[in-house]
Amino acid sequence: CTAKMRKSAMRLATLRRIARRNRGGINRRGRADVRLVSSSASKGFIVERKQSSIQTQIVNNTRALSTHAEAKAEEAQQEGVSGPSYGTQAILETFASCKAQGRPAFVAYTTIGYPTEKETLDVMHGLVKGGADIIELGVPFTDPLADGPTIQTSNQVALDNGIISIDQCLSVVKKARAEGITVPLVLMGYYNPFLMYGEQRLMEAVREAGADGFIVVDLPPEEAASFKRSASSEGLSYIPLIAPTTTEDRVRVLLSHADSFVYAVALTGVTGARKSNDSNLPELLGRIKKYSDLPVAAGFGVSSHAQFQDAGAQCDGVIVGSAIINEIKESPQGQIRPHLSSFCAELTGRDLEEIAKTSAADRAAPPVGAADSKRPAEKEGRKAEEEEEGISALGEAKHRFGEFGGRYVPETLMEPLEELERVYAAVQHDEKFIKECEEFYAYIGRPTPLHLADRLTEHAGGANIWLKREDLNHTGAHKINNAICQALLAKRLGKKRIIAETGAGQHGVATATACAKLKMECIVYMGAADVERQALNVFRMEMLGAKVIAVESGSRTLKDAINEAMRDWVTNIRTTHYLVGSAIGPYPFPTIVRDFQSIIGRESRAQMLEKAGKLPDAVIACVGGGSNAIGMFYPFKDDEDVQLIGVEAAGDGIDTNQHSATLSKGVPGVLHGTRTYLLQEQTGQITGTHSISAGLDYPGVGPEHADMKFTGRAQYKPVDDRQALLGFKATTMHEGIIPALETAHALYQAIEEAKTMGEGKDILVCLSGRGDKDINTIRKSLPKFGCKLNVRMIPDQN
Repeated sequence: CTAKMRKSAMRLATLRRIARRNRGGINRRGRADVRLVSSSASKGFIVERKQSSIQTQIVNNTRALSTHAEAKAEEAQQEGVSGPSYGTQAILETFASCKAQGRPAFVAYTTIGYPTEKETLDVMHGLVKGGADIIELGVPFTDPLADGPTIQTSNQVALDNGIISIDQCLSVVKKARAEGITVPLVLMGYYNPFLMYGEQRLMEAVREAGADGFIVVDLPPEEAASFKRSASSEGLSYIPLIAPTTTEDRVRVLLSHADSFVYAVALTGVTGARKSNDSNLPELLGRIKKYSDLPVAAGFGVSSHAQFQDAGAQCDGVIVGSAIINEIKESPQGQIRPHLSSFCAELTGRDLEEIAKTSAADRAAPPVGAADSKRPAEKEGRKAEEEEEGISALGEAKHRFGEFGGRYVPETLMEPLEELERVYAAVQHDEKFIKECEEFYAYIGRPTPLHLADRLTEHAGGANIWLKREDLNHTGAHKINNAICQALLAKRLGKKRIIAETGAGQHGVATATACAKLKMECIVYMGAADVERQALNVFRMEMLGAKVIAVESGSRTLKDAINEAMRDWVTNIRTTHYLVGSAIGPYPFPTIVRDFQSIIGRESRAQMLEKAGKLPDAVIACVGGGSNAIGMFYPFKDDEDVQLIGVEAAGDGIDTNQHSATLSKGVPGVLHGTRTYLLQEQTGQITGTHSISAGLDYPGVGPEHADMKFTGRAQYKPVDDRQALLGFKATTMHEGIIPALETAHALYQAIEEAKTMGEGKDILVCLSGRGDKDINTIRKSLPKFGCKLNVRMIPDQN
């Protein structure tokens, strides 16, 4: 098909979609069959919301739009337009064709760029020859948090092969179409690369390349209004996922967003081949079919013919991914096509000759209307689009801090997050829960003292420097404030298994301490690089009874520990609470962590008024994810005369690629369930980071900090490794306090601010942790800065 013919075919397919959506159809000759609704339906739409359920009933007079679609279709027919359907319509027709043949659709997954870019085309040809009806093309991403080891590896191999951009992925799609692959192609991936490309630009490019739709793992409908609207404008499908944890009310909402088929996640957990179908698929399908007769394809774990048959007997399609990636890996050199086609035929129980006879080009067209399916509420016209967006926006404002925050997570996590939100809302003002938390303050060591650092003030030669001594807490840092209270919250949820991530190890130690005290199981994920540089804290966690799991993937630091913790949570959602340690992640975690850490700022505010007779002129704290900083800043947020200064890790310098200064050098994106500033490439791939301090070595930041930067309420300044060591040196020498390397960044900046602010001013610093854990790291780093054995020998000037 020439480019002109394909463009015309796309145009006609869009017209078909418009007419169908407006209760019309397109007959096989290309003429619109318009069936107008009754005149009584012209009164608009009504939305009712009762308790937690959302029921939508939209009736709209579609005469003008349908007449326009009919006229355009007639015009297209007169121009001699012909060619295949594409997008939503092509997917619907594929499912209808498979149904007519009495079999489930075979939806096959592969990762673009795996094992190489060129061999991806061989993979696609092998899948089609083996009977694939639809191909999901995985878009490589640095942090595929919902995927198991097999697809994680395929993503990393593709990235290592240089497949890092959407344009490269679409180039593969174009080549596939040029080589005669006609089955629907669906891009499957994570939102950030799509977001960075630009949604409307993305849809136009995807349509032009010849792909048909999207499955976006971490983009639930609540966050997808603009994405879905842009996709629909180009005739492309947005395919929602429904999981075993999805409630019935939520199923209804999700189905209102479906337009081609529904992806039924057959079990909780990450992707990966399994030996048996241990899911509760019939119950899940029953809930879906109760509200829609759109095709349903089931995925997660299918790897054998018996599993395929079992799933195929219950639903309209079967999705296979990890098993295919495993077979690609096992393919003999140069034999990917025949190896995969044989595997797929064996998997589906079909004969290769039979598949060839019913190839996409020769399949009988489905009957007119065969692709039309009911939805829980027909959505027609612009008002319907506005209503869909309204449904997505329900509760959105409270999930955000200005433009930042949200819930960008796999569907499996949506209901647990809503449950957490409900329970936390109930205990926030529950005197019994508050008292339960406060009863642990003596155990923690609260209130922590406020210390006037007189010798450090003298050293700086300017403003008074006050230290809020969170290093004196039990376990040696501020992290215990959140760990104890969140563990108590987990008990309210009925969860006895706790998982946590940690970078410097302080949150891991605090979580292990809380679990030991409250008799709870504890698993801590820690990047392998951090395990090496924080060996003392690893030993402390293990002594406290925690199981420490070293994460070898990615950069082997905090980011990767979070990825692995979230995979654990997805898999063990019914028994496990993820005790997030920083003010990051999907709502309500940033709010929960902020509230539990705000004891720091509340105490400090009262202590400053008592000891200094006034509020501080500036409040300074180090920022990685940002828990100690937001806990310190929040009680001062409305005090406009108080400067709020966050200090980031500049590593080897912000003009290098070896730093963690997210707010200084990052741009907004989506990672770990939240929209915030990120260190990332233009392609949306997350970059590596570096800091001498493990706790600041993170490419993102809490969304409330992102908002405070965006609005100008707080300033965020970078401090490099050498400067942090100078802050460490000054505090150790002049105050006899050995601070954590994270805190040392804030102390250096406090000294610099004191010099410029002058006498009579007051600076409050959150001394977030003690430095015992960092001694080996400091000792190993000293030669880099011109001295061998003694931190006192670090020159104050370069």
